[in-house]
Parts: sequence; C-alpha cells; structure tokens
Amino acid sequence: MPPSESSGWTLVVPVKTLVAAKTRLAEAAGPHRAALAVAIACDTVEAALGCALVDRVVVVTGDPVAAEALAGVGAHLVADPEAGLNAALRHGAREAVRLAPGGPVGALQADLPALRPGELALVLAAAAEFDQAFLPDAAEVGTTFYGVRPGVDFTPGFGGESRERHLRRGAKELCPPGVESVRRDVDTPDDLRAALALGVGPRTRAVTRQIGEPPGRETPLP
Repeated sequence: MPPSESSGWTLVVPVKTLVAAKTRLAEAAGPHRAALAVAIACDTVEAALGCALVDRVVVVTGDPVAAEALAGVGAHLVADPEAGLNAALRHGAREAVRLAPGGPVGALQADLPALRPGELALVLAAAAEFDQAFLPDAAEVGTTFYGVRPGVDFTPGFGGESRERHLRRGAKELCPPGVESVRRDVDTPDDLRAALALGVGPRTRAVTRQIGEPPGRETPLP
C-alpha cells in the first residue's frame, strides 16, 4: 500500500493472543472469554474507524483468530513482535508512519467496547494541540490513549500505573469533558458492567447475553 498524504490519525491497537486475553474475566465469562475478547476488540476498532478524525487503525496481534475478525471490520494488520505491549505499539507505529508519514499517530487500548466515535474525536482534537498527550482511564491509574504529532518520537508507556509514567515523561494529560466511553476500558466484571451501562457495541452485547451471572455477584451482566 503506498504512503498516504492525509493528515488524519492512524491509531495503533494491540490485541493479545486469545489464550492471554481478559484473564480477569475468566471466572465470569467462562467458555465465552475468548469470544468476548474478540468482540470487545472488534467493537473498539469499528468505533475508532467510524471517527471522522481517524484515517486507519493498525492492529498488532499474533493471534490468527483475532486477526481474521479484526480484518473483517477494516483493520490493517501487522504481526506482533512478541516483545511486550509497548514494543508491539512501537512496531505498529512504525507501520503507521510508513503508511502516512505526515499524520499523527496514537495508541488506543483494545478493550473499549462502549467507544463512541464522537467522543474519540474530542480526545484526538485535544491531543493534536500537543507534541505528546494521553488520556487516563476511568480509574485514573492507567491510560487508554497516547498520541503524538507528526515527527515526534512515539514513546508509549502503557502497563500498570501508566498515567503517572506518561506524566513523568512529559506527556500532556487530557481532560476533555464528555469522553467517558474513551476512558472505560474493561478488565474486570465490574468494568464490563460499567461499559454496558454506557452502551456497548453489538458484538460485545451479543456475547454478554450468553454469559450468566458472575459468581458471587447479585447483579447479572445484562
């Protein structure tokens, strides 16, 4: 594919192998865990591609099942170098720059099933004002988005307490109102309930309908 002249965003989305994906949802999701992980990733990517400021989504994955599903929603696929999350993101960013040398590059978590294109546009518009910027997750501990302007080194610091890590590295913390869907990543059953309350994409909704009540909780997943 030849390089693009467009200045829209290329988002890099890392997707784990299904055996390692969403392990904290294993007890609640049971045999549906892998299907739920794929559904969440597909809904995330499809919503991102629906954003007016996004030109393309580069998915980095080493899982053939996830890759096939994500290609079906329009993702551009690259193989995971299997060297950790941030190495995968940097690998994807190099492909993003190859595809669109003059465009901004962002990293977006793959577990945002309630993602709204309009809310993502607010985040990207805010990020475009700074050399590097990030959006903290709903818990204000992790990060759901990190992005850089064209020509700026792409140095994501995802994992664990990544909000503090990105702050220490000089990235601007974004705080636009009304972007709850971009901050609501899903790692636990409670996270999934919160995403469902916001309204998730069709694939995630379909899988959650097959999931019974998580053990030890009074409120079943809708």
